[in-house]
Amino acid sequence: MIISIKNLEKSYKDFKAVDIQELNIKEGEIFGLLGPNGAGKTTTISVLSGIYTKFTGDVKIFNKDVKKDSLEIKKNMGVVPQDLALVDDLTAYENVTFFARLYGLKGEKLKASVKETLEFVGLWDRKSDFPTKFSGGMKRRLNIACAIVHKPRLIIMDEPTVGIDPQSRNNILETVKKLNEQGSTIIYTSHYMEEVEAICTDICIMDKGKIIARGSKEELKSLVSKEDGSNITLEEVFLDLTGKKLRD
Repeated sequence: MIISIKNLEKSYKDFKAVDIQELNIKEGEIFGLLGPNGAGKTTTISVLSGIYTKFTGDVKIFNKDVKKDSLEIKKNMGVVPQDLALVDDLTAYENVTFFARLYGLKGEKLKASVKETLEFVGLWDRKSDFPTKFSGGMKRRLNIACAIVHKPRLIIMDEPTVGIDPQSRNNILETVKKLNEQGSTIIYTSHYMEEVEAICTDICIMDKGKIIARGSKEELKSLVSKEDGSNITLEEVFLDLTGKKLRD
């Protein structure tokens, strides 16, 4: 398992945001993490990415403890945050170079990795431009480039397509598939159910801090049946299990 969670609890004063008894994620998955607002997704991701260190339970990534071996884990992890992590005063090339250096890349390896990554996300021809000149979709692709330049084994993507046009969204979904084909395990959160259905090999639904369902899209759909025998959608499964829509 690339991720192993046991008895994870994270609270804010008297509010228990996350209460996960057990969650294992296999290497090579595109793991979809779904839940309504306040379900505990962001808190769970923050624990995995090392942002939150005050919690109870046992959390391991690459078979290493996230508290004791945080720096070692982060060397092999990339995080694509929902809020853009870009420096407007740096060009696209300089942005990716900045993050590459944070991960220890130097010299010719750094230059080669930055070029390869910008080509991979389709921005090499715009390497000298500043993010302020980019469309929303291009900024999202640059955001991804900054997170993957060091070729991480595990990539956490938190709403990577929020606020962009359908063409840009399809471009990013294809990028996610290619990253997975190249060997990266991906944790993917989204408020767009069609994205999850299109790319995720395993899906987890959270609500009120707990895991309430887990499986492939076919397995989740089998949890709910229609009286008329017609096919049920993943969106309908989500609504049936949580009583809420994924997005308004």
